[in-house]
Amino acid sequence: MCRPDTSTSNQNEQVKILDKVKLSEGDEWIRNFDIKGWTQEIKALGKKLEAEQGPDDVAHLNRMVGWSNGFAAFGLLTMGFAVNPFTVMGLSLYIFSRWTMIAHHTCHGGYEKCHPNKSRWSRFKFGLGTLWRRFNDWFDWMMPEAWNVEHNNRHHYNLSEGTDPDLVERNQAYLRGLQAPMFVKYGIVFFLMSTWKWFYYAPNTYKELKMAQMRKAGKKIPEGAEAPITVKDATFAYTFMEMFSIVLLPYLVIHFFLTPVPFYFLGEHLDGYTGLGMYTTAVINLFLAEWLTNIHAYIAVVTNHAGDDMYRFRKPCRAFSGSFFVRQVLASVDFDLGTDPVDFMHGWLNYQIEHHLWPNLSMLSYRKAAPQVQSICEKYGLPYVKENVFIRLKKTIDISVGTASMKWFPEEYEEYYLELDALSESKPYKKE
Repeated sequence: MCRPDTSTSNQNEQVKILDKVKLSEGDEWIRNFDIKGWTQEIKALGKKLEAEQGPDDVAHLNRMVGWSNGFAAFGLLTMGFAVNPFTVMGLSLYIFSRWTMIAHHTCHGGYEKCHPNKSRWSRFKFGLGTLWRRFNDWFDWMMPEAWNVEHNNRHHYNLSEGTDPDLVERNQAYLRGLQAPMFVKYGIVFFLMSTWKWFYYAPNTYKELKMAQMRKAGKKIPEGAEAPITVKDATFAYTFMEMFSIVLLPYLVIHFFLTPVPFYFLGEHLDGYTGLGMYTTAVINLFLAEWLTNIHAYIAVVTNHAGDDMYRFRKPCRAFSGSFFVRQVLASVDFDLGTDPVDFMHGWLNYQIEHHLWPNLSMLSYRKAAPQVQSICEKYGLPYVKENVFIRLKKTIDISVGTASMKWFPEEYEEYYLELDALSESKPYKKE
């Protein structure tokens, strides 16, 4: 390890070198960007937001839980009577919001410092440890422990790097290079949108959990382990039967086949219905809701960090350094926002920039933060991308099928920012 030369003469030389770097169109802002000043204001805002959290955040969480549970009650109570879009939407919105809003922010620790019930609303307890906790707190295809590793750690602290497990451009490399008519590629994307939670996300999150356990045990991770997998793939980390029985089977059996059982008995006692008929109707509604919630989640989740205006980075950076904060803005996008109904339908993922800057804040804090973050970015000339989610869906699909590519952050400036991080923290930085 070597400490960067921090003398005035060396810094002047660095500036001269950077001045000669040819920037691509749209990157001109980098030349005069004051990363130190911008980082100071962002850090100060984060501390302010955290200090302001309290009863209002808990009340807002309770309201959103109430909305989510309301959709669940409607869907579950009506699913045996008729296959219909209202029941399907109710079930879908419950599944979607329970993950993207309730579990997501709780598992990040967004309510640990302000919620009085520490035994449940803690990132160290929510959905973890037993199937009972998983069932009561957040029951979905993904195993909560696995998702915490893949998303909270790997994705958030390797955003848009080669080791980011959610990097769309890297994960869709096969589809991007596939020599096939474009309608075939779009068809593959639609299949993935309809199935991705169980087909792609559940096995990949479990793989990341197993890899984390291997690292902790001092075992070597095989080369190429970062490559994405699908549900049909066995890996170096687990067998298919292990993943299926631990991760997928509990949700498949309980959610789709045991939950509707009461309608079988109800149908035996209601005129005009049969037990098997009501049970079958409920199962069909659940599977339709699964299809719909996959598409809804894909639109709100996968689009957060993909597009030809999003940047990629070559090297890792220290958490909560200047480089880290800059990357969260340059590789994330906000959607339409500002009211509970709009934010609910986006799963509160429409504040993605703010969430990546400070992962452990409440949902309400992100709404307060968004206009302030945008103002600070505009003040310093840092691009702050905010667009309609369907525009972002189009840009994400373009990346997936290979008609567009993400931007690379200029390597010289990436290196320079990493050196500034080391200097500001008085820690050495090894230049590779």
